[in-house]
Amino acid sequence: MLKDGTLVIDSDSHWCERPDFFTELAPPAYKDRVPHVGRDGQKASADLGLNQWSIEDVHVGGYDPAVRLAVLDECGIDAQIIFPNTIGLGGQDLGMIQDDALCRLVIELYNDRQAEIQAESGDRLLGLPLMPAWDIDLCVRETKRVAAMGARGVNMTSDPQDLGAPDLANPAWDPFWAACAELHMPVHFHIGASATSMGFYGQYPWESHPMHTKLAIGGTLLFIGNARVVVNAILSGIFDRHPDLKMVSVESGCGWIPFILEALDYEMSENAPDELAKMKQMPSEYFRSNMYATFWFENNRNNLPALIDAVGEDSILFETDFPHPTCLYPSPLDTVKQKMSTLPVETQKKIYGENARKLYRL
Repeated sequence: MLKDGTLVIDSDSHWCERPDFFTELAPPAYKDRVPHVGRDGQKASADLGLNQWSIEDVHVGGYDPAVRLAVLDECGIDAQIIFPNTIGLGGQDLGMIQDDALCRLVIELYNDRQAEIQAESGDRLLGLPLMPAWDIDLCVRETKRVAAMGARGVNMTSDPQDLGAPDLANPAWDPFWAACAELHMPVHFHIGASATSMGFYGQYPWESHPMHTKLAIGGTLLFIGNARVVVNAILSGIFDRHPDLKMVSVESGCGWIPFILEALDYEMSENAPDELAKMKQMPSEYFRSNMYATFWFENNRNNLPALIDAVGEDSILFETDFPHPTCLYPSPLDTVKQKMSTLPVETQKKIYGENARKLYRL
């Protein structure tokens, strides 16, 4: 906690899975079949230089829960929502395992371990469970299973069609949305949480740029890529059919949201007035009622009050992105202190932790 008693919840951080994460957890018959990380045969990200990192380059708190708790204490953070890393930010890379039974086992192993860590940490380290996104019925079943183990939300790929399922605007997903709403399990869409979105990442830079400039361009536009998720979700009718459902746009920042929502209202009125008339609210209004975004390094120009007014102080969560190279560590609260001081105290408390406390039932 901050010295004044303000609750601080970091709503976006990551595990950097150890090379033996799955082999350590797997039953003996599966130890030679589950995913593992080797030092040879680097994946297709090599053209962007991402394969230069190894586990030795990562803060030990990136994979050791005990050390992670010490990091939280060091930084003044009460609890942390945690996403994967090596297996895809939405766990989407696991979906490429061709054997469905093996893929389901691996996802369950991951989710079971997150439940153990959460319990052992006293609900301070909340690793969000992954979904078997190639199968809607399995997603419903897994949501109910992890909810019974104490999970406070689910981590979903933004493009299940990459794995052979319908896209998320398809009403076939209604049983999944219904289960998440009933069980108070917010659905999270991290940036880069699908093969489709990471494909965009590789295509954003012009080829003539040097390597590090390409990384900066890809990283910048990956944030705004979640505008695609927000707009598609709002116009799909999901929130009219499931008004209690909550979604979180993770690591995407907030600065683009006012313009995108304003543009969405305008474009629907200009191009799809009949569809707009069927919606229970204006498109822009669904963000305040059903969606959240995360705030971290933005607004060095001290325009945070105007941004908060446009997005809604109840719809913003604080994040650090630990332990990624772009994270706010080692002094996350000092980094945002001046920016946050431009807001009323009660608004600061909501963004630092109260919004997350309510959303995650802490």
